[in-house]
Amino acid sequence: MSLIQRTIAGTSVLLGMTAAACAQQAERPNLVLFIADDCSYYDLGCYGSPDSRTPNIDRFASQGMRFTRAYQAAPMSSPTRHCLYTGLWPVRSGAYPNHTRANRGTRSVVHQLHPQGYRVALVGKSHVAPDSVFPWDVYAPSQRGEIDFDAVRRFISDCEKDSVPYCLLVATNQPHTPWDKGDASQFDADKLTIPPMYVDIPQTREAFTRYLAEINYMDGEFGTLLGILDEKGQADKSVVVYLSEQGNSLPFAKWTCYDAGVHSACIVRWPGVVQAGSVSDAIVEYLDIVPTFVDIAGGKPSSEMDGESFKEVLTGRKTSHKEYTFALQTTRGINAGAPCYGIRSVSDGHYRYIVNLTPEATFKNVVTSNSPLFKEWQRLATTDEHAKWVTERYQHRPATELYDVTADPYCMNNLAGDKAYADIVARLDKELRAWMARCGDEGQPTEMQALKHLARKQKADKAGRKNQKGNAAQAKKKNKKQHKQQ
Repeated sequence: MSLIQRTIAGTSVLLGMTAAACAQQAERPNLVLFIADDCSYYDLGCYGSPDSRTPNIDRFASQGMRFTRAYQAAPMSSPTRHCLYTGLWPVRSGAYPNHTRANRGTRSVVHQLHPQGYRVALVGKSHVAPDSVFPWDVYAPSQRGEIDFDAVRRFISDCEKDSVPYCLLVATNQPHTPWDKGDASQFDADKLTIPPMYVDIPQTREAFTRYLAEINYMDGEFGTLLGILDEKGQADKSVVVYLSEQGNSLPFAKWTCYDAGVHSACIVRWPGVVQAGSVSDAIVEYLDIVPTFVDIAGGKPSSEMDGESFKEVLTGRKTSHKEYTFALQTTRGINAGAPCYGIRSVSDGHYRYIVNLTPEATFKNVVTSNSPLFKEWQRLATTDEHAKWVTERYQHRPATELYDVTADPYCMNNLAGDKAYADIVARLDKELRAWMARCGDEGQPTEMQALKHLARKQKADKAGRKNQKGNAAQAKKKNKKQHKQQ
């Protein structure tokens, strides 16, 4: 074959691939998202864990794009899911404490995708409210902590029958505590690699085997979902996203803005469009998911969102997305939490800067109050220097913290007091304050308003209004009766 013939043949192949990708994008693919619950991103095989067993997630990563710098806006389930499903920052939607609710009138993924002709279903864990903000076409809650895969099959079949595209959100309860699913015996506690911010004792290792077992169980659930897409011929017609959510409930992950708390696994498969086995260092955030889904669906947002579509990163047209990522933690209102302990954070992917709003307070949560493991760490702290450092540092933190997360991913060495990093602290502090201002976040005053944004507060208010209406009606009836008697 001549050089000209080879050139023409090569060009034809490239044009064919481009045409196939364009056709795939034009078909309005189905949108499928699977989110774990309290799973540290680095405890997945494809993110570097030497111990975890996640064959389905690892295989999935080889078929799509794995993001190394994906983040969420809060290290707790409820604000994270509100942010994910609305594309709005937590304070902007009102959903910033845990067990929270969005402000009435907030528009969610349902409102964004309905105009594009999509049906939207949530199967599994919810942790979002109110129903008016999340009017799912189908909602199938977890059954005793298990995903209702029959509901998944029915939803896909119904959408196929009616020839409508769909957005399917599948939310597992794993590996959230109590870590009682899966087979812990497949992990040798003595051979595990324990992160340096833990106290390495047999009890810690035993707990970690149960945690890894539940990650393995969650991996099986994800495999089941992928299998359903295969059996129904939907795999090649669907964009599938895997998210790990915030870090686990051991210290320095969930409930904190350290990298282990808000750095997440994010993997996207889009057959014919996303390059299989690719890795992206672009900074992306959970609030970018809905704008990206709307973009992939060929539409425009029906209301303002804080997130930005990263479709062009997926298609290979861009390699970067954002310069900074932001996060907050509102301890007020969490189970066994302190009256207040607000945290704000910003990262450029290299450094993470953290501001603790009330450093004079003691950080408290269910771990410090109820965990036998943490109590044992505290007992050891009387004689063990590392145990003392870990337990003291978890509950008592300085006003500002800075970490080089490329060299120190577990945020062990605080650089905030080092003059060599003063310019970095100043730059990140400026960005953080500007973000807070854009969100209407006043810091401590916002923290103290957190209880007004709890879902149970809304239910109490609703019940109160109902009682008021009932009392008013009763009074009106009584007055009417008295008037007749007079």
